[in-house]
Amino acid sequence: MKFEKTLLPNLGRTAKFAGFYFIDTFHENGIELSKEQWIVLKKLHDKDGQIQNDLAFITNRSKTSLTRLINTMEKKNLVYRAISKKDKRINYIHLTEKGKKIYLLSVPVIKKLTEDLQKNISQVDLITTIKVLNQIQNNINKLQNNHN
Repeated sequence: MKFEKTLLPNLGRTAKFAGFYFIDTFHENGIELSKEQWIVLKKLHDKDGQIQNDLAFITNRSKTSLTRLINTMEKKNLVYRAISKKDKRINYIHLTEKGKKIYLLSVPVIKKLTEDLQKNISQVDLITTIKVLNQIQNNINKLQNNHN
């Protein structure tokens, strides 16, 4: 079996290229966000005022990594923390007006970016690819659970 013909290097390369394209497209459109920052804005746009630890789980990030990301986003005035009145250890993360505005500006860019990336891929192939990627994720979760 040739490693180059397996899923792992191809997934890695594709994710890397997609990440670069994402950043380049955002910069070309005057949107100064990383992919990770955009994901947080999207999740908060869907449901504002989420608990920071829940947001880490939802975005598939470690608590430490999300804390650094939220710190950066606070400095950019995209989000703000509100400490729970019931439990001082709990932070609720909210979008600022600037965060809402930037998210809404990014939506058509993301839509076009997605269309460009999926160009010349049939609906059947898209469905199959998503199904296969989900199965890989399930396999990884099972393997990680077996190690714990």
